[in-house]
Amino acid sequence: MPRLVDALDSAFPVAASIALDLIRRSEVSDQWSSPSALPHLSVGALACHLGRQAVRAAELLPTSTDLPLLESADDHYERAAWVTAGPPDEDSVAASLDEAEATRGPADLHARSVLALEEVGDLLARGAARDVVPIPWQGWSLRRSDFLLTRQLEIVVHADDLAVSVGVPTPAFPADVFDPVRDLLVRLAVRRHGQSAVISALSRSERGQDISSF
Repeated sequence: MPRLVDALDSAFPVAASIALDLIRRSEVSDQWSSPSALPHLSVGALACHLGRQAVRAAELLPTSTDLPLLESADDHYERAAWVTAGPPDEDSVAASLDEAEATRGPADLHARSVLALEEVGDLLARGAARDVVPIPWQGWSLRRSDFLLTRQLEIVVHADDLAVSVGVPTPAFPADVFDPVRDLLVRLAVRRHGQSAVISALSRSERGQDISSF
């Protein structure tokens, strides 16, 4: 059985490639300045956030770190302040990197994303990606498999957000991309709401409740 890190080394470029195909759709470019399905965020800014997952991977996979190592991707989401902070307000979104990058337009995003995907594929193929990867904006590091899983989760979730925002079908991800994300989301939902709430939501429409992993 392949190691998780090897499986995600193979799966992440596939996820990033599917995200790139979505970002390049004419519906995204045509609605670039329109509101997205996320509060206060434009379609262009959401597309930039989606594309940045490959850009982050290209930047961080070859970077050494002495930041504290967390045990798992689950711990990353357990500790990240944004998980429990609630939706960002309008001023915070307007001042975000997403909106700043969106002002540069779709063609700029497409070029950045293509280059990042090529760099990620090369790093992983020739064994140049580090086993431990820094998350500098959080102040900790993750094993490469956990880092890639967090970026993969971002891609799967925000691809759905972007597709809904512009009225196109949400991309279907292959099992080696989708299944680890699904399992992580379920574990996070159980941590947040407990086993009973998750079981009810998934199996009992008569007593199910709205739950979220975040």
